[in-house]
Amino acid sequence: MKLSTKGRYGLRALIDLAVYCENETVSIASIAARQNISESYLEQLIAKLRKAGLVTSVRGAGGGYKLAKPAEEISVGDILRALEGNLDPVECPGLKEESTCDGSEFCVTKYVWQRINDSINQTVDEISLSTLVDESRSVGNKAGSVVSSCCTN
Repeated sequence: MKLSTKGRYGLRALIDLAVYCENETVSIASIAARQNISESYLEQLIAKLRKAGLVTSVRGAGGGYKLAKPAEEISVGDILRALEGNLDPVECPGLKEESTCDGSEFCVTKYVWQRINDSINQTVDEISLSTLVDESRSVGNKAGSVVSSCCTN
């Protein structure tokens, strides 16, 4: 499974937002500058995150974005699914309740695919945004600033 820039940049943006929105809203321009992400691309990502109910916007002077709920209640899985869609790396018709696969009842590889899918989903669902914020602050204390990613691509 390979995540696109939507998932990677969106996760970085939400970590940044969670770090900086504790006392005030955060502008797209400030996130884009800190994370080295195009403002127009970030606007598209934030729109998807907003539609998924993960961020809210505040209009007017001092407006910007903030988390729609506490960081402890947002998982990495929530963020990635909002941006990437289904995270299952294997699409096997034998795994569906209404299987369209003729050999489904005799297929043993479907158990491998199910375990892979379940493992990925469980992992991203177990990591909360607040955990990444804490990690970012810990790393940032060592680096002298808040860091959300070593990857700029």
